[in-house]
Amino acid sequence: MTINVQYLGLNPWDVLNVGLYDQIGLSIGSWNIIIGLILVAVALILDRSYVKIGTLVNVIVIGSLVDLFLYLDFLPKAAHGISDYFLMLVGIVIMAVGGGVYNAASLGSGPRDGFILSISDKTGFSIGKVRIVLESLVLIIGYFIGGPLFIFSIIFTFILSPIFQFVYLRAITMLNQLEKSMGS
Repeated sequence: MTINVQYLGLNPWDVLNVGLYDQIGLSIGSWNIIIGLILVAVALILDRSYVKIGTLVNVIVIGSLVDLFLYLDFLPKAAHGISDYFLMLVGIVIMAVGGGVYNAASLGSGPRDGFILSISDKTGFSIGKVRIVLESLVLIIGYFIGGPLFIFSIIFTFILSPIFQFVYLRAITMLNQLEKSMGS
């Protein structure tokens, strides 16, 4: 959804993916997969606990769905009005809540999330802080290779991270309480 209104800015990883697509070719989804595989390799070195079968499924499915949805061309288009801002905000919330919930399920983190969670575990810094710093760096790199950067790129970077952290930690707490109640 958010790629269709990229004139407002994109999440940092998509700024990078679109920049690579514009400069080198391949598809946006292919760059999503390539970068995902690189991050999985690094996460395996840092902390294997976040890499499971769900991680590999995520790498392939998300990148493939990005390309499929762009190809099918059925998601809302840029209207260059207030609805585009709403679309971006909905995209941020969906990505943050969805990411927090599926990571808490312990089926394997997505490549970006597993990388961020691994760094957070190793450094002791909060998930939100690690994500903001890492995604700020990705945003800068993506911008310098020609990715679309605008106000929502910054909003993605600073709003998605705390929502993700809140949902992730809350979901883990709820799952732990559920396990205790079922075990008693």
